[in-house]
Amino acid sequence: MGRGSLHRLMRRKSTIAFLMTLPLLTMLAALVAYPAGFAIYLSMLDRKMTKFVGLANFAYLIGRERFWMVVYQTCAFAVAIVVLQAVIGIAAAHFVHNIPARGQRKWRGMLLVPWVIPAALSLLGWRLLFEPSFGAFNWGLEHFGLGRIFWIGDTGWARFCVILVTVWFGAPFFMVMYLASLKSVPQELYEAASIDGATWWQRMRYVTLPMMRNVIAITMLYSLIGAFAGFTIVSMLTNGGPLGATQVLATSAFSIGIMGGNLPMGASVSLFMVPILAVAAAFILRGIAKRGNEA
Repeated sequence: MGRGSLHRLMRRKSTIAFLMTLPLLTMLAALVAYPAGFAIYLSMLDRKMTKFVGLANFAYLIGRERFWMVVYQTCAFAVAIVVLQAVIGIAAAHFVHNIPARGQRKWRGMLLVPWVIPAALSLLGWRLLFEPSFGAFNWGLEHFGLGRIFWIGDTGWARFCVILVTVWFGAPFFMVMYLASLKSVPQELYEAASIDGATWWQRMRYVTLPMMRNVIAITMLYSLIGAFAGFTIVSMLTNGGPLGATQVLATSAFSIGIMGGNLPMGASVSLFMVPILAVAAAFILRGIAKRGNEA
């Protein structure tokens, strides 16, 4: 290649863009692609990591009823968490959006507190709140003449606690994203809808939600990935108990791979998240692309 051809190549915007993103692509390859490839390789070894066993680890997991219980719990937690975070995020965003501009900064700051506080510190506080003997929640129940609840010791309440704390952590992110999307909706659309006699719900359904749908889809996909890969909240709050009622794929992989010393099986458990998330991501992103083509 001559000097002139090289000069023309370097003047192309696509080439310049590729060169500028090359450091990031290299970092992604080092921090994402290599660990993912190594996890796939590891999942095809035996427990002693000395013999190649192919898909035997996956076949073993598929035949275990307890594993499918963990898969079901992970999916149920993820769906409940994403839906609740989206609903609360939209409600909080509308609340902040409709108050006077002078007070919005104060409310944004207060509502962002759960997202800003370090998770480890917040979870210690939540554990104290859920403590059955002297926790604030049971103190409040007794104050109103109600009985104590063994929050993280009962299977049903433990699941409720995990969902509650996860939604508390993630809802502020939804609020920020939806608030930014609300502020980008042209005010003329609302004025035209009001002139046509549209009610609040009709303005929400035919103006607000269609303008926000791509942001809603992206935030839900992000939250879904976080819910599936969530480890810290379950690990510190319930450690998968009681009786495995709050065990999810991430904590199960850690328990089997690290605590149980079976790294190949732990890697196999973690890789089960990939096809589920791939299907969800393809469905959501396909919907975004379809709406973009229609527009």
